[in-house]
Amino acid sequence: MQCGSVDCKTPLLPNGTKNRFNLGMKRLSFFGDGSKINQIICAVLICLPIFTYGTCIGWMSPMTLLLQSNESPKGVPLTDGEISWMASLPYLSCVPATYLMAYLGDRLGRKTTLLFMSLAGAAIWLLKLCSMNIWVFIIARTLVGIIMAGSCVTCPTYIKEISEDSIRGALGCWGALFAGTGSLFAYIIGDLLNYTTILWVFLAIPVVHFVVFLAMPESPSYLVKKGKVEEAASALAWLRCRNSMDTVIHEELEVITKEQRKDEENKQFMLKSILTDKILSKAFQIALVAALSREVCGAVPVLNFAGDIFNLASKEDTGLVLSPNQQAMMLGVVQLSGSLLASSVVERCGRKKLMIITCLASGLSMCLLATWFLITDLNITTSAWIPVITLCLCIFCDAAGLMPISVVITGEIFSYKYRGSVLATTMAIASIADFFQLLFFKPLAKSIGVYAAFYFFGTMCLLTALYVIFSVPETRNRSLEEIYNDLRPKKERTVGKKDVE
Repeated sequence: MQCGSVDCKTPLLPNGTKNRFNLGMKRLSFFGDGSKINQIICAVLICLPIFTYGTCIGWMSPMTLLLQSNESPKGVPLTDGEISWMASLPYLSCVPATYLMAYLGDRLGRKTTLLFMSLAGAAIWLLKLCSMNIWVFIIARTLVGIIMAGSCVTCPTYIKEISEDSIRGALGCWGALFAGTGSLFAYIIGDLLNYTTILWVFLAIPVVHFVVFLAMPESPSYLVKKGKVEEAASALAWLRCRNSMDTVIHEELEVITKEQRKDEENKQFMLKSILTDKILSKAFQIALVAALSREVCGAVPVLNFAGDIFNLASKEDTGLVLSPNQQAMMLGVVQLSGSLLASSVVERCGRKKLMIITCLASGLSMCLLATWFLITDLNITTSAWIPVITLCLCIFCDAAGLMPISVVITGEIFSYKYRGSVLATTMAIASIADFFQLLFFKPLAKSIGVYAAFYFFGTMCLLTALYVIFSVPETRNRSLEEIYNDLRPKKERTVGKKDVE
């Protein structure tokens, strides 16, 4: 039966009423059995709040210039201190927000949590439209931490649970793609539109998303957890473009049920389970290293040094003369290009290879940038293009591997019970690392030399590549049982079996 058939998409629920989700989405199912189009549609809509997060971050670049100018819509320019608080607050509010989003995702469902993200996104722009008071700005920027947390906890978890193994990695990389696209979009319209119009455009995005996403399915894993097996089968049927009675659907439901049954058998406190179980402990170690890889590899401070480096390159002899916002646009294009590469090749070359390659390339570029700073400090004339190229390469590698793959791997090496909480914990630790890096990077760089800092980042990139080579298993197109089999000592591994319980 074709995917467009009403009967194959609207199985009766126990109370005799048809699934409202199927009634709302059957018009979109015009593709043959096994088509992946519905998973792609759902993943795009799941990533729209990440796009909103990107606009929130990108908004600071053009608006900082405006709000601190004599033409500020507030009437008076904002101070450096006010701008600094606005920029840094999301990283602080993100820490408790990660656990809030994980809790809501497990208790209320991934769909409800995502809708909550859209409401928070709408509130951010509404507050800025209603008042120019600095405290309103600060509250709005604090809410950005919720969108940031959801983008790293709820969205990758949701995408993992609605995706087939064959496209799970590609769809999982879309988070970085949509975040970069959102930032670039903010840079561009920041040059084209006035202050109020920009806010109205950004407000429309989460509002439209909230309305449209009401028609999307809840995560099948969450539905199974709540005992709503027929609704889970219905959701999977639409996502896979198959009949709800198809054996493929039943096999997938069985895998989900088996995974959750195994979780229920372990009654230990979650943290105790992770610390005492050797396999879970090793998986958590991999997730933590993956999450910290971007923070200790220099991407965040490099982005903060971007203006200075581009200014060094903006000399008459290079022919590169860019305004601050044009510099941000250039970085946005580089980030977007890296994200596009990640989503297009991750299913071909695998997570492990892509992360190794990007870590090595980023490490070498950081070392080259450090050498450039060292030579410059010795008053030796060098090409101003070197920092520009190394900066772009570092940002490209971050978007192509370090940022998206770390989230994808974490989502793939934990079962439903642990997935949200582990993502929340690793994200919280990463946010704290970001905060302290931004706080202490410049003073330390000034006291010991900026070249030493970049040599440190380059070394961390190279060490991360070595760790991935020897400790991280490939997760592409593999079940949780197969991945955990690789984490066992060699003498305990099973051969030719999926079930390694």
